[in-house]
This record gives sequence, C-alpha cells and structure tokens, in this order.
Amino acid sequence: MKNISILGATGSIGQNTLDLISRDRQKFKVVGLTGASNIELLAESAIKFKADVVATANDSKFHDLKEMLSGHQIEVCAGKNGVLEVASRQADWVMSSIVGSAGLLPGLKALEVGSNLALANKESMVAAGPIMKRMAKAKGVKLMPVDSEHSAISQVIRGEERSSLSKIIITASGGAFRDLTKADLIGVTPDQASMHPNWTMGQRITIDSASLFNKALEVIEAKELFDLSISEIEVLIHPQSLVHAIACFCDGGMKAHIGPPDMRHAIAYALYEEKRFNLPVDEVNLSEIGTLDFEKPDLSKYPALRLGFDVLQQGGLAGAAFNAAKEEALDNFLDYKLSFLGMADIVRATMEELTSKNLLSSEVELEAVIEIDLQARSVAKTFVEKI
Repeated sequence: MKNISILGATGSIGQNTLDLISRDRQKFKVVGLTGASNIELLAESAIKFKADVVATANDSKFHDLKEMLSGHQIEVCAGKNGVLEVASRQADWVMSSIVGSAGLLPGLKALEVGSNLALANKESMVAAGPIMKRMAKAKGVKLMPVDSEHSAISQVIRGEERSSLSKIIITASGGAFRDLTKADLIGVTPDQASMHPNWTMGQRITIDSASLFNKALEVIEAKELFDLSISEIEVLIHPQSLVHAIACFCDGGMKAHIGPPDMRHAIAYALYEEKRFNLPVDEVNLSEIGTLDFEKPDLSKYPALRLGFDVLQQGGLAGAAFNAAKEEALDNFLDYKLSFLGMADIVRATMEELTSKNLLSSEVELEAVIEIDLQARSVAKTFVEKI
C-alpha cells in the first residue's frame, strides 16, 4: 500500500487526486491533507479517506476544523507550520497542488523527508527549480510533473535520446479572450477572465490562462524540468486543448500527446509513476473533431509570454521575481485596482527595476529566493499605487 499526502486537497487538482484514489482504495493510504479556508470540504475528505493528519493554512479556521473532526482520530494543525507538519510526515508520494509561491516550502519539505513529489505547483520550479532538483537528487526521490503540458512532455520524450530532441512545442488554449483583439481587452473584468472555454480550474489559474501568464510559467518550468534551452521551447495557440505537447526530433519526426482536457490523466500518470491506469475518461474521437488548429501567439496581445522567455534569458533569481510580481499584479486585478493589460506592465516594470539594481543575478539559494520574492512584491505594489 502506498502512503499518500495531498498539499492543497480542496482545490481541483487535490479533489481529482482523491477521486482517483477512491477508485483504487486498496492500493492507497491517505496520510495527510491540507487546505485553506474550505474547511468543510477538507474535513469531509479527511473523514472519508481516514487521514492521519490535516492542516488548514488559515489559522483562524483551526478551532472550527477541530470541531468538525471531533470524534475522529485525526490530528489537526493550522497555519504555515501546520502545512509544513503535514508535508513532513512520511509518505511515499505527495501531491503538491497548493496555489502560488505558498507551495514552495511544503513541496521542498516533502522532498527533504524522502517523498516522491507530484508537482502541480509550477511556481516551485519557476522560483526555485535548481533547489528542488538538488533536493530530489540528494534524497533519491522523483519530481513528477502534473501540469497537463509537462506530463505530456515527459510522455513524448520517454525512451528517446536527449541528443535527438530538437525542440518541444507547448500548446496554449488562448484562454477566455483568445478570439478578442488587444483593443477588446481594455476594460475586461476578473469575472470575464475567470471563464475558461475548455478547462475547469480555479479562478487564479484561469485568469493566468487568459493572460498567458500561466503559459509563461510553464515555459520556465519546462526549462527547469527537462533542461531545455530557449531555442528548444516553442508555444503555439491550440484552441481545442487536445494536443498538450509535441516533441520534435532531429530527423524531422514529431511525437504529439493527444488527450481530452481532463487533469485526471496527468494526475494518474504521476500517481502510478508512469504506468497507465484505466480512467473514466473518453478518448478523443478524431473523426468527429476533424480539424486541429495551431497558430503562433500574438505577443503584443500576450506580453506575459514574452516576459516568460525574457526570464529564461536572464536566469538567476529572475524566475522568483517574475512569479512574485505576477502574483501581486493578479491580486490587484482581482481587487479592481489594476486592468487586465496592466498586469503585464506592472510585472515588466518590476523586473526592470530589480534588474537595474542588479538584484537578480545571484545564485538560486533558498534565502535569496525568499528575499527577492518579498522585494518583487514590494516593488510591484509601489508601481500599482502610482497608477
């Protein structure tokens, strides 16, 4: 039996992971679960799967969660330390699906105690990829991608010689505004940006998809996970969201991963450690679809994607700063303090400010990542206040 913990159990990735576990209960034991403010769902999941320990990241929810779990032999923790406590429990496999930079330290802690880490938290690799890889190597454990694109990359390059790979194509749906012009994007609201045409995801990642900030993060993550250079990464808009990645080889051949827009495929591939599992997911009927469309992204409409490639060029702490500034910009967009197009402007200005002070060229060490995260948020906030 494999011991499992899920960091971010109340989100869509966490709930899909529990759905898969529920279909094969004899193979899995749930050790720990974490969530934030949705303690009703967290408690329900903990009871259903007989977890040993749960944590809410929200300190104020501790007593309510403890009361909900009264009478059950389940340990209850709260706050950042509570989440780290769950991450530190011995488990064979940990799902890292906490949203944003908050997922970095818990994921790193899981690696430190010797757990294989399924990584749905792309921000960890964006901000601290070298640290994550060093820890995994030192502990002899696996880093397994759960983003649909990165899971697809791992599948299409499996068994191939690295020297034969010429590039990887990562696809993007184009998000909620893919059929709009740049001029149409003036004045769009968070509610409009929160409606994805193909995927069912949380609000923040859905908005990131509409701006292509999410794809910028994925470009950086792909570089870190698969040791790719800038010239080996291409992004194409693919409205159908059926082709998730394409590997291109030196002989002109290409291998594509095709599947429905259902995260359970990528989760199961990581859960069963690159073995196939019979999923309740319909295969793609190509004869009904008929046509698959691809086009180059308009970087004037999607400036966030250009910024992602700039981060690859810059290296050092640029990824950590980029992610922090992006999170600050998104917070302000959600609060109606910043326009949709203004998010990229704030991130660009923040990166330029930090670069001008030579603050991004340091080695990627944990203390430096945490410090530049704080500085980037502060600088971004200052720029927003000037608007």
